[in-house]
Amino acid sequence: MSGQLKEVRIRIQSVTSTQQITKAMKMVSAAKLRRAQDSITQMRPYSQKLQEMLSNIVSSLSSDANLPLAVQRNADRVLLIPITSDRGLAGAYNTNVIKLTRELIKDKYAAQNAKGNVTILPLGKKGFEYFQRHNYKVVDNFWTIFSDLSFENVRQAALFAQEGFLKGDYDKVELVYSQFKNAATQTFVSEPFLPIPRVEKEEGTKKQTDFIFEPSSETLLQDLMPKILNTQVYKAILDANASEHGARMTAMDKASENAAELLRTLKISYNRARQAAITTELTEIVSGAAALQG
Repeated sequence: MSGQLKEVRIRIQSVTSTQQITKAMKMVSAAKLRRAQDSITQMRPYSQKLQEMLSNIVSSLSSDANLPLAVQRNADRVLLIPITSDRGLAGAYNTNVIKLTRELIKDKYAAQNAKGNVTILPLGKKGFEYFQRHNYKVVDNFWTIFSDLSFENVRQAALFAQEGFLKGDYDKVELVYSQFKNAATQTFVSEPFLPIPRVEKEEGTKKQTDFIFEPSSETLLQDLMPKILNTQVYKAILDANASEHGARMTAMDKASENAAELLRTLKISYNRARQAAITTELTEIVSGAAALQG
């Protein structure tokens, strides 16, 4: 019986220590989430308006001959950019990004993958480790981006994708990441990056918006397109960063609740075992006294 009590006591100490760790990690993630949420909340309207403006202008042009980043080609060679985190303990956050990337390859780019024409540019350690371990064609230049998160480092990854598209190494580039909604909700999406998507004209629309450019639209877009595309990747990175902290905070909160429930169960088991031990000792004492009197 004493051995059973000792075992339960050790488990209680272990769960208590784990609960302290999960509570501390929840508090750290909550502090980081506030800063990350402020960053993406300020960045998202600016980035979305730039993307909308770029798509509208490209769609209004009669030809994309002078806009190499908007040229539509057969998607024979594809570059996917999944954005994961460097650390775990964030619930199903990393798993969902990887799962969406695999589904995208299976459902949309199965033929290209069979020919070895799907390349993965992972941003984040977890994605890099998974795709490298499963023998995907991986670009290993930018997976450490979260160790020093800055616009300049993100810009280098975006320029790599743009240069690959211009050289013809890739015919299509897509981002796979998590859009931040709130601490408990993230939406996992795939977003076209290159070529620049055009806005389809709605049925029944009689007029098409016309813009007056100074200098010419081609000259203006050639300068603006790379900057807007860099901003698009940076927005996706900030979305993913906020989603990671939100997912980790939620996961650690749930882990703390589970630890508390487990502690209650273990303490009940400990008290029952202790009462049984006391009852057994009392019975032995009474039996021994009765035997002496007899």
